[in-house]
Amino acid sequence: MDYLFNGPEDAALTIALAHGAGAPMDSPFMEEVAEALAARSWRVARFEFPYMVRRREDGKKRPPDRQPVLLDTWRAVIADLGPQGLVIGGKSMGGRMASLVAEESGVPGLVCLGYPFHPPGKPDRLRIDHLRELATPALIVQGTRDPFGNAEEVAGYPLSPTMRLHWAEDGNHDLAPRKRSGRSAEQNLAESVSAMDGFLQELSAPASP
Repeated sequence: MDYLFNGPEDAALTIALAHGAGAPMDSPFMEEVAEALAARSWRVARFEFPYMVRRREDGKKRPPDRQPVLLDTWRAVIADLGPQGLVIGGKSMGGRMASLVAEESGVPGLVCLGYPFHPPGKPDRLRIDHLRELATPALIVQGTRDPFGNAEEVAGYPLSPTMRLHWAEDGNHDLAPRKRSGRSAEQNLAESVSAMDGFLQELSAPASP
């Protein structure tokens, strides 16, 4: 497995981040998130699913691998990096696949950026069954107008009490707001990274006696 690492090797936690369906591990969004977390002294490891590896080799766009392949890739990453001290997650599809293996792998936490609660325009096709009773502490960073699950829709979902949400105001699936909102993509990203930083600090804090 080829990784892109950011941040100190002796960090309290390593965050393994998977890409979304259409963009690679070094997309501008993934770069910005990784660099911002590294600047806060967290170790970030990025990797690619097999279909994206092949795209990098020959330049041909492909649909994502079937779910069993995606899940097995995540299992291989977790085995490679070690579950202890490893938080898993990622962008959209990558984060969703991480959420499906989080509990079985025993990692201490999960972070999803733009979780695809449902396909755009199909709010009845929910992807939350496993999130109802998820025991792994989780943070979902979501734009309030994300077409894969906006603030109004998600408010009615029966999510596990171990899950918390950070809302990027007026954000789309990439957390970016519209100009007329008076906010900037940089502002939303900075606030989102702060929420992730706080979550990671809680996970890494020594347990109370």
